[in-house]
Amino acid sequence: MTQRDDDAFFVGYINAAPGSLKWFLPLVGIGLVVLFATAGYMTAAGQKSAGSGRFLWAAGQQELTGILEAKPYPIIHVRPSERFPNGRTLILNGQGKRGAPDAMVTEFDGKAVDVSGILLKRGELDALQVGKIEAAKWADGSAQTKPAAVDLGRWRLSGKICDGKCLAGAMRPGTGLAHKACANFCLLGGVPPVFVSTDKVAGQDFLLMADQDGGPIPDDQLYDYVAQPVEIEGWIEQRGDLLIFRTDPATTKPL
Repeated sequence: MTQRDDDAFFVGYINAAPGSLKWFLPLVGIGLVVLFATAGYMTAAGQKSAGSGRFLWAAGQQELTGILEAKPYPIIHVRPSERFPNGRTLILNGQGKRGAPDAMVTEFDGKAVDVSGILLKRGELDALQVGKIEAAKWADGSAQTKPAAVDLGRWRLSGKICDGKCLAGAMRPGTGLAHKACANFCLLGGVPPVFVSTDKVAGQDFLLMADQDGGPIPDDQLYDYVAQPVEIEGWIEQRGDLLIFRTDPATTKPL
């Protein structure tokens, strides 16, 4: 039996690698690091952006005044202010996966109120996570009135149904099938449903949803269609700078 060359063996607990592997192993290790780093970057880069939706924590607690509307879901027509020089119509949400508290909203429907809370924003969609609603302190409550609804006719739209809190920035991305269960929990808690249209309507992508009569939509008409592409017909009206989509549930179909 002849003795074999030492380079033919590699023993893991010996510090020095045999000559034939001395350069091969480091190069393989470096190559694997580069390969996995590149694969990770490419995977992340290929993901759809979570979008611009976010809580505006840096803006701090907001103190706003306006006219509150309870139907189809709570909204407030904010008077011109430093943040909203031309006024603004905001969707109202509560804490967690809940809409604005019914006790607050019902008492002040159609009235001038002061509200406080944290703003959420995604594109042209503005919302407020409400902390408090109370009667307006300004002297003449009649100085501001609820804007009249402007009828924009019947439309057939394609897009997705989302909840108006996560979509606005409480969750990211707040859209898509991965968010379906979360969105349904929010809708069950009274968070307003928002239709994200693939085509702009009067320059807007986001429409607050309602039933045909302008009231809230029964829960069982939404859950199966949330977070997936659908087509719906209905009537659109503009209140302030917010669009309301009064949907005909019989026309809803997945795409």
